[in-house]
Amino acid sequence: MAAAPAAAGSGAGRGRRAAATVAAWGGWGGRPRPVNILLQLRQGQLTGRGLVRAVQFTETFLTERDKQSKWSGIPQLLLKLYATSHLHSDFVECQNILKDISPLLSMEAMAFVTEERKLTQETTYPNTYIFDLFGGVDLLVEILMRPTVSLRGQKLKISDEMSKDCLSILYNTCVCTEGVTKRLAEKNDFVIFLFTLMTSKKTFLQTATLIEDILGVKKEMIRLDEVPNLSSLVSNFDQQQLANFCRILAVTISEMDTGNDDKHTLLAKNAQQKKSLSLGPSAAEINQAALLSIPGFVERLCKLATRKVSESTGTASFLQELEEWYTWLDNALVLDALMRVANEESEHSPASIVLSPPGASEESGLPHSSARTQLPQSMKIMHEIMYKLEVLYVLCVLLMGRQRNQVHRMIAEFKLIPGLNNLFDKLIWRKHSASALVLHGHNQNCDCSPDITLKIQFLRLLQSFSDHHENKYLLLNNQELNELSAISLKANIPEVEAVLNTDRSLVCDGKRGLLTRLLQVMKKEPAESSFRFWQARAVESFLRGTTSYADQMFLLKRGLLEHILYCIVDSECKSRDVLQSYFDLLGELMKFNVDAFKRFNKYINTDAKFQVFLKQINSSLVDSNMLVRCVTLSLDRFENQVDMKVAEVLSECRLLAYISQVPTQMSFLFRLINIIHVQTLTQENVSCLNTSLVILMLARRKERLPLYLRLLQRMEHSKKYPGFLLNNFHNLLRFWQQHYLHKDKDSTCLENSSCISFSYWKETVSILLNPDRQSPSALVSYIEEPYMDIDRDFAEE
Repeated sequence: MAAAPAAAGSGAGRGRRAAATVAAWGGWGGRPRPVNILLQLRQGQLTGRGLVRAVQFTETFLTERDKQSKWSGIPQLLLKLYATSHLHSDFVECQNILKDISPLLSMEAMAFVTEERKLTQETTYPNTYIFDLFGGVDLLVEILMRPTVSLRGQKLKISDEMSKDCLSILYNTCVCTEGVTKRLAEKNDFVIFLFTLMTSKKTFLQTATLIEDILGVKKEMIRLDEVPNLSSLVSNFDQQQLANFCRILAVTISEMDTGNDDKHTLLAKNAQQKKSLSLGPSAAEINQAALLSIPGFVERLCKLATRKVSESTGTASFLQELEEWYTWLDNALVLDALMRVANEESEHSPASIVLSPPGASEESGLPHSSARTQLPQSMKIMHEIMYKLEVLYVLCVLLMGRQRNQVHRMIAEFKLIPGLNNLFDKLIWRKHSASALVLHGHNQNCDCSPDITLKIQFLRLLQSFSDHHENKYLLLNNQELNELSAISLKANIPEVEAVLNTDRSLVCDGKRGLLTRLLQVMKKEPAESSFRFWQARAVESFLRGTTSYADQMFLLKRGLLEHILYCIVDSECKSRDVLQSYFDLLGELMKFNVDAFKRFNKYINTDAKFQVFLKQINSSLVDSNMLVRCVTLSLDRFENQVDMKVAEVLSECRLLAYISQVPTQMSFLFRLINIIHVQTLTQENVSCLNTSLVILMLARRKERLPLYLRLLQRMEHSKKYPGFLLNNFHNLLRFWQQHYLHKDKDSTCLENSSCISFSYWKETVSILLNPDRQSPSALVSYIEEPYMDIDRDFAEE
């Protein structure tokens, strides 16, 4: 039977502890086996039976063993802690014991995090491991949760200082001892309780840091609507607390990732969506709704995201938080970077403030030269950057959630976009020295750098904000909106309704809007920069949806097409991600636009350049197929227009002439179908299927669909694999029907981007899937009977 914990001094307790001690020693007279004690404690920790706590041993036994095993007196301290933390205790002595335990663990944790862990030969077991093994973690959880227990109708209370010590010790143990964080994550009532400790400023940062670590390993996402008085809790946070709270929110509002690439297939996503429909909203969706119901929540986030460094909290408050960061190891690397910047700049900032981290001494492992240093302006900037990237992430996730339109309205109303525009040069895309970017253990190009992370998060926010939403015109200023109107007037086309409906009081101010600023830095970006991908995605999102001639010309006049072609052709970009983003952007920029094709032909003015361009296209159709689709659609429209300008472009443009050739179209069609299969379709490569459909829909318009199918059949035979391509295409089209006929958003995107009605998409797929082998436009008519394999079940198991 498991030995039950008993208070020190009780006769029954002494008897049970004696029995446990005998077992641990292998019987009276047995040879001491300290390793066995630890193994039995570990086994008890896993099973909940046998030896689980220090209270099951006598103090004499623990003291004797400590002399040999060098446990730093931790088991004895836990024995005293248990005795002084019962319900009737005043906790004074308890707090003194915590003060004795804390430094034993904090120094070890600091060494662990800063990669300076050098245990002496005498220390066989780290202090944090011994603390956990003898039941310290479970005991601290009980102590922290004492206020949830009623005694004679009254709630017990413990001081903020004592809570702070408990949290500090728990966090240090989580840092150094594997499995502790996961065990705490399984205690759902404890996790929910931790949120209540954030009501106190004294314990806020420690609690938030511990919660963030716990939620990071928790298998099931916590529901914020279960947190007591969530609205009041968040509403009472000051701006610094709210910014730090966003670190926790980042975990609670993002859909959990399985980490398995197979689960990113459209088959798996469709299956998950069907399952979700029966289960109702996910925990992440519930949490997003809970946050949006808090009065003023989004407004405060917008203010945090757009405040200037000079408006941030005063020096004293900032210093206090930096000291907390030094204590709290999750942020130690950030402080390390700030301290290094301070050392470099202190000579130039004679009026700056002296920062003396708590506990800085020879024992702390920090040399005196870095223990006292000056705090320059760059520290304040880095501090603000750390805040903003967390806030922007939360806003970005909310923008992509179910309440997207509601969030869009609020973000526009609270002037997030003009606020970010005002910060663009001085903070978001500021000039800086390389040293200001680098964190401990990283290099200046690492995506973990706060400066780099902020830029990427900013670009992701712009992408989410602009994507298929009329609020995208808030990225411009009044003068630029007038320019759009002038472009439409000159071309004798109606102004875009969304431009006319834009609230001019909410747009960017200053000489340039946010989109123009983005274009300027994009054109200056080094060839190897990782930002190119995100910049192209953000600009492309502005063009997505129904094609706008005015939007295209606005960007063309600023040299965007020439910049893209330079990157693709002259710099011969090798990055697949960057190439894909540039091809997608080029397609949206040129689609149906005669002026764009003229500019293209002017830049690609030699056969050598054109061959380099074609080489880049053909190197990966998954990356370039959207451009192929846009050029194919443009060619079809131009061929049906009677206009001298269009006729001139058709006769001169190398790209249009190349795409117009049937062998070229058939080569693209064959490869597009061949590189995808139902089981490997993802959100990234499903565009290949839709591009192949566009080619066949345009052929159907010209009554050439049977010709294209017959040519595909011949190409199959020439490869000595009759039926393999058309069977695959048949399965892909069956999946297409299942996928798109139940997703309004996707069907709308297909219609808007192609200017082909969705009904025509559906009709074409139905014609191709017609089971009548006599139909000249049915796929089965071109698959010989021995090679027929069209009824395969591709549903997710």
